[in-house]
Amino acid sequence: MIKEGIIGASGYAGCEVLRLLLMHPAVEVTGVGARSFLGKKVSDLYPSFYNVTDLTYTTDEEVIAGADVVFAGLPAGISEKYAKACVESGKKFIDLGADFRLEKEEDYIKWYGKAYEDKPLHEKQVYGLPEVHREEIKKASIIGNPGCYPTTVNLGLYPLLKHHLNAGTKVIIDSASGTTGAGKKLTEDTHFTKTNESYHPYKAGNHRHTPEMEQELSHMADEKIQVTFVPHLLPVNRGIVSTIYIPVKENLTLEEIHHIYTDTYKDEQFVRVLPLGMNADLKFVTYTNYCNISLHMDARDHTLIIASTIDNMVKGTAGQAIQNMNLMFGLKENTGLNFVGPSF
Repeated sequence: MIKEGIIGASGYAGCEVLRLLLMHPAVEVTGVGARSFLGKKVSDLYPSFYNVTDLTYTTDEEVIAGADVVFAGLPAGISEKYAKACVESGKKFIDLGADFRLEKEEDYIKWYGKAYEDKPLHEKQVYGLPEVHREEIKKASIIGNPGCYPTTVNLGLYPLLKHHLNAGTKVIIDSASGTTGAGKKLTEDTHFTKTNESYHPYKAGNHRHTPEMEQELSHMADEKIQVTFVPHLLPVNRGIVSTIYIPVKENLTLEEIHHIYTDTYKDEQFVRVLPLGMNADLKFVTYTNYCNISLHMDARDHTLIIASTIDNMVKGTAGQAIQNMNLMFGLKENTGLNFVGPSF
């Protein structure tokens, strides 16, 4: 059994990793860390774990000592020291936060207001999108788990950019996320009275996930891709729907593009390209590790419209992290992740 530890296990991301790992047939969760809740049972904070696990929150150092792989659900700027401790002791480290996603330190400084404290450590990082970086992930010691918004966007655009079907380098993206995407800490925007029966944009044009998208999309296209990204807050707990607009070459039909998408993802269990005429709907991916993609065309100016939807806490966070862990330890990639979503 692979021994698993979770740091930051009192937050939504860490809690979701725990929920999924407890159902994983090849692992044992040996420690969960949360500085604010030392000595308390996980079930004291999350009653769904009552009579499921007796795990109690311990120190981060104890979590690392007892694990083969450590998941970290921490705010930006905190994960480096834990990653270093894991690497030095021969353990794997999967960061659910932003500290190991960006290749350029100047991007991290600009968007997160922090510099790298251990620059050589970042040479070991691998961006953890399995459908694109599978072989690198298998050999990695540090994984930067993708952001939830970038997961929808990167998977939505990968076949198009990989095959150079775009007619421009500008992408416009509207995304809408459930409130768990904002984390557990309460803000003015996440009060019930603000979110209930509401829908609104936030951080329009200056969201921190923008450089992550541009980095990965530019690699896919072999040219610089510029993103205009506007996220919105949905009054639901889970789910992301990203609607992506990009001009495509005029000689391409929607049917031809759809064929390229289905062919690109034909061996990918967790990416489902829907038949033409269907619309991606977040209801049918909640509590699963699936990304559903639907394709549409505005024929007037030959703009491809891509709808890409995931559960932000599973494929957008914990499920993808476990998918990465499976690859790192030579397990079947779908181990512990074969969940079917709700039908209604």
